[in-house]
Amino acid sequence: MKPITRILAATDLSAPARHAVDRGFFIAADTKARYTVMHATELDALDSLSDLLGADTGRIKQRLADDARETLQRLLSNPAHNRGVAADARIVSGTPLKVIADEADALDADLLVVGARGESFLRHALLGSTASRLLRKSLRRPVLVVKQAPHESYRCLLIPVDFSPASAQAIRLGRQLAPTAEIVLLHSFELPYEGKLRFAGVEDGVIHGYIETARRERRQQLHQLAASAGLASGEYAPLVRHGDPAQLIAALEQEQACDLVIIGKHGQHLAEELLLGSVTKHVLAESQCDVLVINNGGTPQDHASDV
Repeated sequence: MKPITRILAATDLSAPARHAVDRGFFIAADTKARYTVMHATELDALDSLSDLLGADTGRIKQRLADDARETLQRLLSNPAHNRGVAADARIVSGTPLKVIADEADALDADLLVVGARGESFLRHALLGSTASRLLRKSLRRPVLVVKQAPHESYRCLLIPVDFSPASAQAIRLGRQLAPTAEIVLLHSFELPYEGKLRFAGVEDGVIHGYIETARRERRQQLHQLAASAGLASGEYAPLVRHGDPAQLIAALEQEQACDLVIIGKHGQHLAEELLLGSVTKHVLAESQCDVLVINNGGTPQDHASDV
């Protein structure tokens, strides 16, 4: 897997959005990656007020741009936050969603970091239409949604896996981002037509037997996946749970005191290929910790729902 060498963080300079910048400093320090922080301005919107502002329009736009540049420079040069990392500052004019995606492409960034809340384009994090569009624009790179103010490197990663190629990618990426963190691998499953089996009169004992057989098979697959991703026995906690993936992820995040969830952009169903998967959207909305969303890649298949 390609090492993380370029990180891009986007901020609207609000206090909540600065958490993303601070987290980027932690990751850049841990990975030795080059770090760029950008702020997108939409000052051309002031042109609609030119009748009111008159000849002062250009001067006001320049003053606002200079203020944004100075604020960003102060943020990046603060030794209490930058962990000794010299970050590049970028002030870019244009629609935030577009210029963030364009800047990530121009830098060929290996990781895009955004805040979960802000005063403008990040106000609703990756929970609404703005976030969905940003994720769809960032098809080729992981997007880290920072929800908490960072005080240390990540300590515990929760990685839901479905045994697709992206699962091994998620594990390797997690190890790069947090080399010393504990890793919890979760595979959750439900049997195809499980509810209908009971309706059809299949006894609970038989269904329970199916579930236990599936659990044993999936635990073996989980160990094989971990080995293929470079994890040795004892370097991860394997969990195979029967039940709804979204609910299990939320519960285990709290139970295991995880500070980062790494999850694929969509599930394995064909209908989810062009959208955020329902589990991913639920995790983004409900999790208390940071969430790293990666592109699943490959060809989606329409089969049983496993995460």
